[in-house]
Amino acid sequence: MEERKFQPGDTVIQQGDDGNELFVVDSGELDCSKVFVKGEDAKFLKKYQSGEAFGELALLYNAPRAATITAATESICWVLDRSCFNHIVKDAAVRRREKYEEFL
Repeated sequence: MEERKFQPGDTVIQQGDDGNELFVVDSGELDCSKVFVKGEDAKFLKKYQSGEAFGELALLYNAPRAATITAATESICWVLDRSCFNHIVKDAAVRRREKYEEFL
């Protein structure tokens, strides 16, 4: 994991971009917004705070970023790249399968 710092107004992820990272908020607040109809203004969806994570959809489904995240305050996020994320997810799936096999 890598630490990244953001200043108010910094764009962390941009809707439509390719996504290769998951972000976990350590401190600060970040705003999530999304353009639903091309040409219209983005709509505010939620505020991310310490302990919350975003960016997983692009990693799980290999899809473009679904929304834009902008730092509302000075923020620190921990960043997990795609390969580390996939390793964690696959490891969890293996452990779950082993647990089910033991049960059966």
